[in-house]
Amino acid sequence: MKLKLTLILSILTGYLQAQMPLAPSKHNLEKRVSIEVKNTQISEVLTRVSRAGAFYFSYSGALFTTDSLVSLNVRNTPVREILDRLFNNKVDYKENGEYIILRYAANHLTIEPENITTADKLYLISGYVIDTETGRKVKQASVYEKRLLQSTLTDHEGFFKLRFKGDHNEVILTAAKENYRDTTLVFLSDIKVKPEGYKDPNADEANGLFSDVENSGIGRFFISSKQRIQSLNIPSFFANSPFQTSLTPGLSSHGIMSSQVVNKFSLNVLGGYTAGTDGLEIAGLFNITKGDVKKLQFAGLFNEAGGAVNGFQVAGLLNNVSGEKKGFQAAGLLNRVKGETEGFQVAGLCNLSARSMKGVQAAGIVNVIKENVDGVQIAGIANLVRKDMEGTQIAGIANMTRHLKGVQIAGILNYAKKMDGLQLGLINVSDTSSGYSLGLINLVKHGYHKISLFTNETVNTNLSIKTGNSHLYTILFAGLNLSQNEKLRTVGIGLGHDFIFNRCLSVGLETTGQLLYLGKWDSTNLLSKVQANLQVQLVKGISLFAGPAYAVYSSDNPANSSSAGYKQNIVPQHHTSFGSNTKGWLGFNAGITFM
Repeated sequence: MKLKLTLILSILTGYLQAQMPLAPSKHNLEKRVSIEVKNTQISEVLTRVSRAGAFYFSYSGALFTTDSLVSLNVRNTPVREILDRLFNNKVDYKENGEYIILRYAANHLTIEPENITTADKLYLISGYVIDTETGRKVKQASVYEKRLLQSTLTDHEGFFKLRFKGDHNEVILTAAKENYRDTTLVFLSDIKVKPEGYKDPNADEANGLFSDVENSGIGRFFISSKQRIQSLNIPSFFANSPFQTSLTPGLSSHGIMSSQVVNKFSLNVLGGYTAGTDGLEIAGLFNITKGDVKKLQFAGLFNEAGGAVNGFQVAGLLNNVSGEKKGFQAAGLLNRVKGETEGFQVAGLCNLSARSMKGVQAAGIVNVIKENVDGVQIAGIANLVRKDMEGTQIAGIANMTRHLKGVQIAGILNYAKKMDGLQLGLINVSDTSSGYSLGLINLVKHGYHKISLFTNETVNTNLSIKTGNSHLYTILFAGLNLSQNEKLRTVGIGLGHDFIFNRCLSVGLETTGQLLYLGKWDSTNLLSKVQANLQVQLVKGISLFAGPAYAVYSSDNPANSSSAGYKQNIVPQHHTSFGSNTKGWLGFNAGITFM
């Protein structure tokens, strides 16, 4: 009975397991999808396949023509087979994390070994790379051992030679060439292999997609043609190593494989070209990095990074980063970042960022940000932000941004299309403003542009211009006393704030300072006032105002000593003395405003 029961349970368990769906494939190329399309563009078919498999395709636009139409009807089919049918085995596929990279590879090649020599701690392989269809020998093909980080290029006869030192029980050679499918050949030995730092690019933990710096001006000048060809032949292979040293790019302890290796420590006597740095990199002149830089990088002249920088980067002249930058960056002349910038950035001349910046930025000449800033900008001449500025801008000459949410301080000009902060400068300009502008001239396109004619107890005819907004406006004015025997000329500046009660009624609180001319320049006559004007709008664009004012007059000119024909007594009979040369009194202010 026990045996029967055990047998029944085993059969039942096996049946239930057989009915369970298979575990999803770990690799994207082996995932099974179903798709049915008719006369559909290949790009749309790839999009549907990627959605069904929950991954992404990466490919060049030249891989196929955009108007190519295909029909396809498959059920539960591996992605690899679908791609073979779509491209008729003329495309090579590589996996990299969430991506399947498609590369045109209509041709096929093979490795034909000519000589294989094994000895104590020595493995020598030479041979040819052959086009399998034509039988021709392939020149400038990359032949490399992934784990041991050694490679070479075939010569014009398609010949290669590689020498491996150390204990190895196998050598795996891969041949790669642009527009060819990669091929791999395994050479066995009876000696142990000791790979260091190799990571298969098809492993679950992807190394990421690295940017190409070889087409930059610096890259074209310093990177050899052999290294360019190497990158074209094996664009997706990257490995890790604890150490490398270079004299120049190509003259490296990793040879021409240096551009495929990420190092913990990199010493470049003059300059070097590596896949990345995850530790410390030092160069007498320059560092060129294909991918990311982490932790520390120093160069006497320049650092060129094709990926992101996260850490401390210093160069005597230039830092150029194609990805994001986080941390500290300093250069004698220029820092240029194509991605987001976060941290502290200092340059002798200029800081440039194609995206947003968060942190502190200081430059001797100019800081330029194409998107937003959240932090502090300090420049000897100008700070330029294309979008929003939330923080503080300080410049010797000018600050410019689209939307200011912080503080602008400039020796001459501040400009913000929309201003919701504080501007301090000789000239402050904005289109719209709900903030505060302090300067000699404050211009708001959609703000105050008021012209007033007014009189007071000291000067009977005055003309003023008010610019800014209701929160804070600047007053520039001039006046003269229209009198035959009591002439007086004056110029002044002031600040004001309007308390608005409704559309027709408001109170303007103002403080002004002015210089009085009484016929000669050998004395200083200063008149300061605080006044409150009740403002009543008669019709749109015209208002009347009047109110009390308290005046304080300071002069080193004795009373009744003005030039002939000019006003002799500025101070009225009823006044308060604050010293022999300073008097105060209560006066008035009244006039009409056009706006």
